[in-house]
Amino acid sequence: MSQDALSDLAEAAGLILDWEDTQSVPQRVAPDAVRAILTALGYACDTEAACRESLSRLKAAPAPDFLAVDVGQPILIAAADGAGKLRLESGEVRDVRIKGGVLPAIAEPGYHSLELADRQLTLAVCPDRCVTPTDLLERRSWGLTTQIYSLAGPGGFGDFGDLAAFAAKAGQAGADALAISPVHALFAADPNHYSPYSPSSRDWLNGLFADPAVLGVTRTAQPPADLIDWPEASPAKLTELRALVGAANQDARYRSFVQNGGEDLRRHALFEALHGHFRRTQQIHDWRAWPAPFQDTHAAEAAAAELGLNDEIAFHLTLQWLADLSLGQAHAAARAAGMGIGLITDLAVGLDPAGAHAWSRREDLLTGLTLGAPPDAFQANGQGWGITSFAPDALIRGGFAPFLKTLRSALRHAGGVRIDHALGLKRIWVLPEGASPLEGAYLKYPFEDLLRLIALESQRAQAVVIGEDLGVVPPGLRDMLEGRGLLGMRVLAFERTKDGGFKRPEDYDAGAAAMTSTHDLPPVAGWWAGRDIEWRDRLGDAKDRVADDAERAEHRHLLWQALSEAGAADGPEPPPSETQPVVDAAIAMTAATACELLLVPVEDLLGVEEQVNLPGIVERHPNWRRRLPLAADAFFEEPAVRRRLDSLNTERPR
Repeated sequence: MSQDALSDLAEAAGLILDWEDTQSVPQRVAPDAVRAILTALGYACDTEAACRESLSRLKAAPAPDFLAVDVGQPILIAAADGAGKLRLESGEVRDVRIKGGVLPAIAEPGYHSLELADRQLTLAVCPDRCVTPTDLLERRSWGLTTQIYSLAGPGGFGDFGDLAAFAAKAGQAGADALAISPVHALFAADPNHYSPYSPSSRDWLNGLFADPAVLGVTRTAQPPADLIDWPEASPAKLTELRALVGAANQDARYRSFVQNGGEDLRRHALFEALHGHFRRTQQIHDWRAWPAPFQDTHAAEAAAAELGLNDEIAFHLTLQWLADLSLGQAHAAARAAGMGIGLITDLAVGLDPAGAHAWSRREDLLTGLTLGAPPDAFQANGQGWGITSFAPDALIRGGFAPFLKTLRSALRHAGGVRIDHALGLKRIWVLPEGASPLEGAYLKYPFEDLLRLIALESQRAQAVVIGEDLGVVPPGLRDMLEGRGLLGMRVLAFERTKDGGFKRPEDYDAGAAAMTSTHDLPPVAGWWAGRDIEWRDRLGDAKDRVADDAERAEHRHLLWQALSEAGAADGPEPPPSETQPVVDAAIAMTAATACELLLVPVEDLLGVEEQVNLPGIVERHPNWRRRLPLAADAFFEEPAVRRRLDSLNTERPR
């Protein structure tokens, strides 16, 4: 079989066969891996003739009837000429003429309709760039980041009520933003599935975060614990929320929410009810193992009624409404406390193929493929995340409706959104289900169209957008993100000079968000103390403990030197056990950077050592379980917190 035929098909299908790793070493995807991925994408490729036939089918695909274009720029419309009618989103109708496949520029951003003699197109006319913090506030700003569940309160874990209280205190302390962990729907019936980055659906919310107080119900106090016991805490919270179904059904706001949610909301509630039933009765987690009638979304509702699940469906409808109401109140509390931006939500890069979205709208998603990352300096064997995401051809064919629905969900109660693994807007590493990450390849996405639509939705919502641009970054990608107004992430540990030192504050990119750390990295105190190295050594994941300790000692020296040269620290370098002066200096220096937004994790504000998530360590490290030791009132009165808040407000005053 000719490799040219396979390569031609792979290129047409959007696979990138040649790429460079983190060491700039050229790599090429093996033919067997190419064939496996193409087969999963639905393209026969076992023979040269099959490759040619699949390629012909790809080339014969009809032109899309949805175009994302730039405001004020002439619009290319293939195979079109003559008169047409342009219906603006405002309702205005204009007669237009296309000459040589070119429609004159449209000055009004929005989703407009173009009627031609033989077809109708939707034109998403997009602004040049997203709204940025400087656009909104006309100054540099700062905020905090937190994991919602970690917030101390009366329950077994933090919820949207605790978030509202924390946001109010943060706003009063001078913060303009509070970036939160993902709030996507997980699996209510599976308390062991609690990673926020492996959701069942990104269009609906994690009902466990609903706050009973939104209906005037006093929340049940539970004994505090340093680590959350999800299998115990989740069922207890659901029991508490079940008692609110009757009151919700009498509320006009609930009925309106269910009506507006339509079939998508109904199907999500149906999935949750079925998922709980089959886990309880047959220990089945994955809908792909359900009895056949229940795998068909159209037949499943009648079948569910025969199982007596109508009350359970009603509960999950109620749960979504309570969560939506609670999150809305948390964002309102942030803004009322003076935040110029408010909540910044987090849009996870993918979702669980065993979840509600994959069951109810499987045509949106990659089937038979999961996402991951190629080998890099941190993971020599690459990463397999076990999640899926939108299929590029489905996005184009569906007028980007699935992506827009998910993005709008993230912005519904927020002043901004962080797009996890924003590199995936351009390309993402895919691998066949069950395969090694080494058997993967990059799959291209309609990058420029996605950037245009993000800018349009940002402007419509007046919300800022942060794109996580860490990892194996393709050349030029950061410039393209910044050009569209997406803020990159400039994390202290990664902002290094060519000789290995740490960058000066003035050398940070202005069009980015500066951060002292992230949820996947140790807090500053933990990094200085080498706590992350200790964990990996304890769990058998350290490559060479002696070498790791020596390298960290050198990096500590370089960081203290940079902190001192920036005027954020003075005196001799503290020992690894003396972390708090380093935390003070790291926050002060990061606040002084040129970045228009600064985000400080609450763990750094408090000066703790333990990190939220240790990537690649799923069961042996308490990922997504740590709670903060102080409730909002006490947290913001803690002397170390007050000292660091003073430095933030000094560097970035309102």
